[in-house]
Amino acid sequence: MITSRQVRAARALLGWTQEMLADKALVALTALKRLESNRLKVREDTRHQVRRALEAAGIVFLAYDRGEGVMLVRNRPTPAGSLKESGAKSHPPKPPSRTGRAQ
Repeated sequence: MITSRQVRAARALLGWTQEMLADKALVALTALKRLESNRLKVREDTRHQVRRALEAAGIVFLAYDRGEGVMLVRNRPTPAGSLKESGAKSHPPKPPSRTGRAQ
């Protein structure tokens, strides 16, 4: 389950306002404010939609025994690890060396 602090931190990493996140998650602004306040009950459906919207934007939610956090992942590689997606440059293979000959 995501926490109110994780939602606020994720929104800050993305530079989103509450209005932007509510719009992208298709939830009411008041529902998002309740989720971020951590003082009021929030429907699980609201929490799930907010999580999906943030994950679609590149947010990864972290949970460990010592705490929780969020991370923004940019340029996520394709399942095949495409060079084009990661921004790495591809070089043609070098021809075999000619050992034993003068160059």
